Amino acid sequence: MVTVTRDIGRSPLDLPYAVTTLRPDSLSPGLTHTLVEQTLALLPGVTVANRTNPSQDTRVSIRGFGARSQFGARSIRILRDGMPLTLPDGQTPIDYLDLESVGRVEVIRGAAASLYGNAAGGVVDLRSVDPPTVPFAVQARTWTGPDANPVRSASQQRFVGLFGGTAGSTSYEGNIGRTHSDGYRAYAHQQLTNAFARAVTNVGATEIGLVGLGLDMPVAENPGALTLAQFDADPKQADAQSVSKKARKSVHQVQLGLSARRPIANDGEVSAQVYGGTRTLFNPLTFAVVGVDRRQGGAAARVTLPFVVSGLENRVSVGADAQWLNDARKNWANCNAVLTANASCTGLPREKGSLTLDQRELVSSIGPYLRDEIERGRWRVTAGVRADQVRFEVQDHFLSDGRDDSGSRTLHAVSPMLGLAMRLSPLHSLYANVGSAFETPTTTELGNQADGSAGLNRDLKPQYSTTYETGAKGVAGHGVQYDIALFDTEVRDELIPFEVPGGNGRTYYRNAGRTRRQGAEVGLGTDIGPVSLNTAYTLSHFRFRDFLNGTTQYAGNTIPGIPEHQIQGSATWRIGKAYLLAEGIAKSRVFVNDANALTQLSGPCPAGSGRTGTCQFRDPTSFGIINLRVGGTAVFGRPWLAPVFGVQNLFDKQYAGSVAVNAAGATPAATKFYEPAPGRTWFVGLSAATVPW
Repeated sequence: MVTVTRDIGRSPLDLPYAVTTLRPDSLSPGLTHTLVEQTLALLPGVTVANRTNPSQDTRVSIRGFGARSQFGARSIRILRDGMPLTLPDGQTPIDYLDLESVGRVEVIRGAAASLYGNAAGGVVDLRSVDPPTVPFAVQARTWTGPDANPVRSASQQRFVGLFGGTAGSTSYEGNIGRTHSDGYRAYAHQQLTNAFARAVTNVGATEIGLVGLGLDMPVAENPGALTLAQFDADPKQADAQSVSKKARKSVHQVQLGLSARRPIANDGEVSAQVYGGTRTLFNPLTFAVVGVDRRQGGAAARVTLPFVVSGLENRVSVGADAQWLNDARKNWANCNAVLTANASCTGLPREKGSLTLDQRELVSSIGPYLRDEIERGRWRVTAGVRADQVRFEVQDHFLSDGRDDSGSRTLHAVSPMLGLAMRLSPLHSLYANVGSAFETPTTTELGNQADGSAGLNRDLKPQYSTTYETGAKGVAGHGVQYDIALFDTEVRDELIPFEVPGGNGRTYYRNAGRTRRQGAEVGLGTDIGPVSLNTAYTLSHFRFRDFLNGTTQYAGNTIPGIPEHQIQGSATWRIGKAYLLAEGIAKSRVFVNDANALTQLSGPCPAGSGRTGTCQFRDPTSFGIINLRVGGTAVFGRPWLAPVFGVQNLFDKQYAGSVAVNAAGATPAATKFYEPAPGRTWFVGLSAATVPW
């Protein structure tokens, strides 16, 4: 049963689109709860690229939406227990995601704008684990992970305390954790404290829930990306410019949400929620020092009513979302590594130089929607439509440059969807749908203009897409669960990042003409005796159809940043209270720019590599790795203990977990595209609890 459909829980077999639910800790025991790629593993259509950079969020994409994100998650909606974490401009800072108490993941793998509006190329709803059934329980978790290779030494430590309980109609749970990491790469130190709390109570027939998340990350260093030769010589090294300019970030964030829902009219429901939070960011980059003080919030309401017309069972949902964002943004010249005073950097040594930008960025959105589910026998028709309005406003407070760059833009979209599902039997169904989606630029994307001008970019447009999808899902003989989907997405005005020479890594955006995304997704899972087997395969055939960049036509080129083939698999052998797990992931090559420049290059062997003459550099974006974990549980009255030992990247594969799409450089060989992933690492963990949950 899933709730990510913004409705009372429905079986995935009754829904006419690709939707997946999984329980990460049950599917893959022994997780560290610090890696997004672990929590979102074994989801077909979902690609996670860990940048191994504590200052840059892990990239999460669904059917290619979000694969180009430079900061936070992009193009997809992320929720925690139904509370939106995505901002009204479509960006989600996922550095404050707390994965410790996630018990279930629900994902809509495809266009969901008719339900969620802007930037809903997919939806991820992280649902909390059920709290313990006793009045009060506590649990402690710790793990440490020094690298198994002394040449590549690094250390990570995490300590977590959890609590929870149930008393009558009230349940609660929470955790607070402290993480310290030296990072796999040089200049990748990180310290953070994150927390999560949730409480649910019933007042009569009304369920009231309170959710809170918090993050205090005083330091997260940014090692930057590397050229192919640098990657080949030493993937642990940091970009020299990132180090000299002391690129890093410091973040403090809190978000709270209050919700209420009440069943009505048998299968109906009325629900409402409000939420809000603050975020403070101090972010020295190679090209500037950025400071942001943020306030944001929102509200939502929905009513679902069942009724029968002419023998057809209807369930109509009517709702609306409203969000707002208020950012006070300042940019200063970065004076780190500046040796001689100049107009931008006076009174050296100092980090913040002259002020170059001072503005308030206001974003507001509102989106009413209507949906109806019609059921007749084994047939179910779902139709929905949503109308969104997103308003951007900049109030320029930096007037000493002689101009006022204040202004506003309002972007509109109407997003319909129509789907049909047919139950072939109680355990099998077929479906098909057609739906549209849209995505506005974020405030950062609208504000960064390659010509250096301030204010809002008037030429940058939203991207629009239409998706045609069909699939089958169910449970076949011998308990084989299957999920198969085929889709074709046509996108116009796709938002594409790029850099300019001499821009010090700053990212700008432009619109492509048209792109086409065709793909296939297959998920399989079964148990053979004590062994659980699961696999997920994703085919992403994504191409430009019409993209004229200057005088160069990129039609026919592969959209960069996304592997065409990805396969994941896991096998878990449970022996009594012990388990042994092996999991693997393999990805095909990833193009690094729109021109699909070759990355398998020949050139002078890099200094320090121990090689001379001409070297052939392989493409590090294509890889396959294996992870192993062994653990179990032991009960000694009290406490309950659960040790785990794991090895990541067992065969010490050297590969790039992510790429900086369309980075600028004189030649592909001189461009910093590659973000190295860790080599072989190991960790040891232990959980102790009065009552397991």
